[in-house]
Amino acid sequence: MPATLPSDTGIGLVHLTVADLDATSRFYRDVLGFRVVARENGRTFLSASGETPVHLILTGNPNANRRRTAGLYHFAILLPTRQDLARALRHLMDTEAPIEGASDHAVSEALYLHDVEGNGIEIYADRPRERWPIRNGTLAMGTNALDVEDLLAQASQPWDGIPAGTRIGHIHLRVSDLARSEQFYVGVLGFEVMVRGYPGALFVSAGGYHHHIGLNTWAGTGIPPMTSDVTGLRNFSVTIPDEQAREDAVQRLRSAGRALHEIADGPVRGILARDPDGIGVLLTP
Repeated sequence: MPATLPSDTGIGLVHLTVADLDATSRFYRDVLGFRVVARENGRTFLSASGETPVHLILTGNPNANRRRTAGLYHFAILLPTRQDLARALRHLMDTEAPIEGASDHAVSEALYLHDVEGNGIEIYADRPRERWPIRNGTLAMGTNALDVEDLLAQASQPWDGIPAGTRIGHIHLRVSDLARSEQFYVGVLGFEVMVRGYPGALFVSAGGYHHHIGLNTWAGTGIPPMTSDVTGLRNFSVTIPDEQAREDAVQRLRSAGRALHEIADGPVRGILARDPDGIGVLLTP
């Protein structure tokens, strides 16, 4: 029987290596509205509330450089409601933030931009699951123009930072080989394939969500693996609240020959593995 993950599995946090810690921290605090949980040992911990759980860790490394490797395509900040997304859009427009795209994916509405170091960011709100389109038994995600005027009409309250209930909804990765990544994320970790319809991309999730992880080879197949001396994604966490399901996933990783490391670093604790492209995946409660 294929391995599966519980329906309450999700993406917990994103950990980035940045060359300019101060400038990048200001961007996430002042532009996107995250709140600082702590700053220590060359790192900034941020969350929606200013308390744990942490959603974002920035580790400063002024000697790191940006190279074309496997790693982050974008990470996605899931806001609780469409009204929250409308307020975020109004705020980004008022502050002249560099919005680069706005899309209607049928299952969600999304805004796209990059941080000051070029890391891709999506800010989105889901449509109710019962409205997600299904065609021939398959989830029919799409990419159409966002109705910006209709969305802005929902911005009845002023922006006051990232709202309570915000979380990391999904992460989208650049990989070198889709089949190899599918074997890791689906065959070993236990995610399920949701969408194969995008050329050069695959979307997987737990519990029928539209996607927790996107994988693409749009930068080319065979790109170099992620290394520790580049800026960008350091690792991300997959939260599996059920202890037995988490241990089962750890055992599958061990049986697949993956090196595992126990992480106990302040508010961040879990088991770290690396995917076939060297991307760190932290399993947490």
